Amino acid sequence: MNVPQLFAIAAAVVIASLMIFQLLLALGLPLGAAAWGGQHRVLPTNLRLGSLAAIAILGFCAWVILARADLIAPGADPLWVRVVAWIFVAYLALNTLGNLASKSRLERNIMTPTAVFVLIAFVMVALG
Repeated sequence: MNVPQLFAIAAAVVIASLMIFQLLLALGLPLGAAAWGGQHRVLPTNLRLGSLAAIAILGFCAWVILARADLIAPGADPLWVRVVAWIFVAYLALNTLGNLASKSRLERNIMTPTAVFVLIAFVMVALG
């Protein structure tokens, strides 16, 4: 196993944790201080739907990083896998900036370092 594969596995574990967190938010657990700007302890319906959408995006994100690391099909070689990996690098960079700019201290302190780690992992894997 090489270094990019280790980064991919670690990132996939973190992403799976984020998916669980988003599911808990969507189910109405009072964890909203750490997400979506931290303005709602329990998310309103529109943000719960956003959390459901985030689960799908995060799932695809995990699949892409594992594929780019050549750990799952279709593997690292298809052009579209390489392109989507870099699209996720850009997405994660914007996500990191959003977390950093959050009004929620909890979101800034927990989600920003998490996003930075996943971003670094994606860059390491995207570079191959």
